[in-house]
Amino acid sequence: MQRVYDCSVDTDLLTGFRQAKVALQRHEVVVIPTDTVYGIAVDAFSPKAVELLLKTKGRERSVPPPVLIPKVETLSALATDLPLVASKLAAAFWPGALTMVLRAQPSLDWDLGETRGTVALRVPDHKITLALLEDVGPLAVSSANTTGNPAAVTAQQAFDYFGDKVPVYLDGGGSPKGEASTILDLTQVRDGEAIRVLRMGALSLERIRSVIGDVELEVD
Repeated sequence: MQRVYDCSVDTDLLTGFRQAKVALQRHEVVVIPTDTVYGIAVDAFSPKAVELLLKTKGRERSVPPPVLIPKVETLSALATDLPLVASKLAAAFWPGALTMVLRAQPSLDWDLGETRGTVALRVPDHKITLALLEDVGPLAVSSANTTGNPAAVTAQQAFDYFGDKVPVYLDGGGSPKGEASTILDLTQVRDGEAIRVLRMGALSLERIRSVIGDVELEVD
């Protein structure tokens, strides 16, 4: 039976946290709060769970989910061939509303979909989700909505989308930003290409430009 856990209540927070960990270990999906919008999450290293995530969202493998990580230091474990500007951006904006697409470590045993050797990474600025990530490791997370609908900014909105398809909802209140993260593609920067803006979100281009200096920024 699905359950929405009010994380402002200590007993609900503890129980919900425990149930979320159990669900993730069972390769199930859970709904979690972040600083941007609510996310639907699974164990990033479980192909079965990632397949379920895409099915629940109504997405194809051609749209792989980003991966949330607990801290900046995890970046080098999951991505390779990092340009210096990626480290600068991580230092400036993580935890926060920036997702960076980078070249994935080729040795990783995971299947996020048709990534073409890349991975989209973010450290969210939300204490509940950061604590969960510290406990269970990287999570493949997509916005909590069915394809074509707005991303949920409350647990109730997420519940309205997914109902009993998701066994655990962690209710952290309304999303602070209420807007998805900004996504930058840095995979070609080391080859002299520009940083590509794949999605404009809660982090402004002005703030990004203040950090990247003379690195070219290309808005699709």
